[in-house]
Amino acid sequence: MKSVERKNKSAMKWLYTTRAAWGRNNYSLPARYGIHRRFRIARYVFYKETLIDFREHCWTFAGAFAGISLIGLLHGNLFTLADNILLIGSFGATAVLVYGVINSPLAQPRNLIGGHILSAVIGVTVRQYLPVDIWLMAALAVALSIVIMQISRTLHPPGGATALIAVIGSEEIYALGYYYIVSPVISGVTILFVIALLFNNATRHRRYPINRNWYKLWERRYYRK
Repeated sequence: MKSVERKNKSAMKWLYTTRAAWGRNNYSLPARYGIHRRFRIARYVFYKETLIDFREHCWTFAGAFAGISLIGLLHGNLFTLADNILLIGSFGATAVLVYGVINSPLAQPRNLIGGHILSAVIGVTVRQYLPVDIWLMAALAVALSIVIMQISRTLHPPGGATALIAVIGSEEIYALGYYYIVSPVISGVTILFVIALLFNNATRHRRYPINRNWYKLWERRYYRK
């Protein structure tokens, strides 16, 4: 890791030095120098964008594998194959955020937990009390869930899928009613969150969540963070 940081510092030092020299001596530099300079900058950007951190990728893989595996084992015998595919799709999108971009505001516990639960409540309510065409229920559930997540500052993109599943799921999902919020939603979210706490804090280079006081809803300054 230190060798990579040294390479980055030396590359940035070269970049700034070259930029300063170009500004002072623009009139005297040959045309081919500009081509070489652009090529070196492009090579540096490519290097930065394709930099591989094996430890980071290993922890990401381990967390996502453990979280989705446990959800599959828990819900495998409770729902039909079609419903399981939908649920895994929703939680799979969550896994990308929670294990792949752990510093993202959309991956924080408030968004993870609140986004899924609020969206589940909206999805179940729309299906139970608005018996209209399914395409209209689906559109209404997703749109309302997005707005509610924005208002409550719990925006979590996979939450839209959670609301949608409550509407387009099988009769087994419909028969659950508001128990859908408890299982599979809260149970699945809890699994992903606990696994994230374990794997995303396994090394000193990973920190999750960013705000350690995320659960203090009673603080006045909480909603300003």
